[in-house]
Amino acid sequence: MTDHSSNPEHARKRAEPVSFRARSLSISLTVKDLQKSLVWYRDVVGFTLELLHEHEGKARSASIKAGDVQIRLNQDDGAKGWTRVKGEGISFYLATVQDVDSIATRIKERGGTLQSEPADMPWGARVFRLRDPDGFNFTISSIRAGS
Repeated sequence: MTDHSSNPEHARKRAEPVSFRARSLSISLTVKDLQKSLVWYRDVVGFTLELLHEHEGKARSASIKAGDVQIRLNQDDGAKGWTRVKGEGISFYLATVQDVDSIATRIKERGGTLQSEPADMPWGARVFRLRDPDGFNFTISSIRAGS
């Protein structure tokens, strides 16, 4: 067994705090109309339904997925009021290796509305923005080849 107590480099490394290292992010959104939101995410944007969570025979939430991204949609119970603003001041950024122009076209063909058309950004990404039925903002981005 090696005694590292006299090694100042080992002592320094041991004393440094370990940074937080998350591996993924899943979000949970409270929505006004679960069925409307599910249709938008699944049929317009292209998420897949993983699981519908029911309570007493009524859908209360849905787990959806697109690649490694997971979202849980929860039916609002109205306890905090039906007119409260949702999604203000936050935008979810979804990165993909797929062609964002094709994704944007598909969303529009399925009845979706973009907040901005696909555009090249100075840092090499191509992005567009959209908003879900409750006002949650999303940016879909991919990196252009050769960037």
